[in-house]
Amino acid sequence: MFEVEVSAAFEAAHLIRGYAGKCSRLHGHNWTVAAIVRGEELDELGMLIDFKILKTELKRILDDFDHRFLNELVTFAVENPTAENLARTIFKRLAASEILGGSATLYAVKVHESPNSCVTYHE
Repeated sequence: MFEVEVSAAFEAAHLIRGYAGKCSRLHGHNWTVAAIVRGEELDELGMLIDFKILKTELKRILDDFDHRFLNELVTFAVENPTAENLARTIFKRLAASEILGGSATLYAVKVHESPNSCVTYHE
């Protein structure tokens, strides 16, 4: 089994509605997101998936969040833009993209809201 992981980053603000603490106030993060793809079979070049293709698609998805107030996005109109909900949203968007094929499947998305705090989502 092979695992390919790429990372990209974006900057955005949010607040957690209903939270009893500092995170209920507007604040921002330098978010880092990793996408992990797994598979057993390599293509004719010896790759599971091209790093460049995976990273380009991840960056395209993250552009929707970059330099935004996440609470204002339709995606987070009802649910809080927590790291958990971001991870699930990014996973679903990446899994629905057309870049995956062959034996390559999206395994997980990891969202770091700080160097010491991260969430991993997988199905």
